[in-house]
Amino acid sequence: MIKRVLAKAIINALATIPVVAILGSRQVGKTTLALEVANTNRDKEVTYLDLELDSDLSKLNEPESYLRRFNNKLLIIDEIQRKPDLFRTLRSLVDERKRAGEKAGQFLLLGSASRDLIQQSSESLAGRIRFLELSPFSVLELIQHDSREFELERLWMRGGYPDSYLADSDENSWSWRSDFIATYVERDIPLMGPGVPASRMKRVWSMLAHCHGHQVNMSTLGRSLEVDHKTIRSYLDILTDFYMVRQLQPWAGNTRKRLVKSPKVYLRDSGLLHQLLNISDFETLLGHPVLGASWEGFVIENIIQGLSNKWRYSYYRTTAQAELDLVLEGPGNEVLAVEIKRSIAPKVGKGFHLACEDVGATRKVVVYSGDEIYPLTNDTEAIGLDAFLRRYHQV
Repeated sequence: MIKRVLAKAIINALATIPVVAILGSRQVGKTTLALEVANTNRDKEVTYLDLELDSDLSKLNEPESYLRRFNNKLLIIDEIQRKPDLFRTLRSLVDERKRAGEKAGQFLLLGSASRDLIQQSSESLAGRIRFLELSPFSVLELIQHDSREFELERLWMRGGYPDSYLADSDENSWSWRSDFIATYVERDIPLMGPGVPASRMKRVWSMLAHCHGHQVNMSTLGRSLEVDHKTIRSYLDILTDFYMVRQLQPWAGNTRKRLVKSPKVYLRDSGLLHQLLNISDFETLLGHPVLGASWEGFVIENIIQGLSNKWRYSYYRTTAQAELDLVLEGPGNEVLAVEIKRSIAPKVGKGFHLACEDVGATRKVVVYSGDEIYPLTNDTEAIGLDAFLRRYHQV
């Protein structure tokens, strides 16, 4: 198993906070990572519960009496969203143990859904819990693991889910992604609550793949499915909550310009994007109209994954088409304007520089598909994705 960059953050959190929650989509490696981290903690005995097993779920029929058995131990509870009423009991136990002198590293929670889990736990465990998100493999993570073996095109084409990226052939990676999508819409999403027919969710997911990197017209999609725009919005939110889609919000600073205010939609994993668009190999991708948008989404997801929570991110676009693919606002009032180009000889137009003025950019960069770092016009820098991530990761 590749050493995950989140491991250190989990270990640090367990040393200071009583409850740590690792959130992320199915099959991203939460359980494997949690058990690996737990095995490095020799100070406490570890117990693991998987709430998808009826035998483990039934142990929590009387949660208070069961959980009291784990004083001074670390209890890992997987698929915690299946037992949302457990958070109230956890809060009581955490407070009781704090009075007894046990302050940190009591519960490690794993969840495959975001919104409901955060709402439930935030109400009951405010000040007692830290949330960490586990994403699929990223460029920086794989380079740090073994730069000699890393292939950017492989990660971009297959996506970052471990079983897809590490598959022994492109055919097996393709089959895994096909099975993953089918299982997600037929079993996993319905299991976690939303009552949406599998065939309809698959169509919505496919339609969003065709809208990748653009603002989504909810009414147009709704007419295609014979539902209203509010229903389409709810489907989009479901896929966002389950870590399949990212809605990149528009810049919210002060300007007199008329701005586009709808979020841009990206499928978070490029491998699933290519699967839904029936792009089965890299040569097909190179000749496909989605090439530029696919690269843009791949770069944006890698950048956002690597940023610390000191940064805010958005995109900027005016109705006159002045646009920035990504606006990063960070420590020290730094405003980083980012343009993303697939070309190995990138150029930027007047609209980019006008947008930089509007957002008050302190630095202007073009992230492109090459490896060199060199200056462009008007104090703009061209930089490869690897170098960009190394510069800004956890800054």
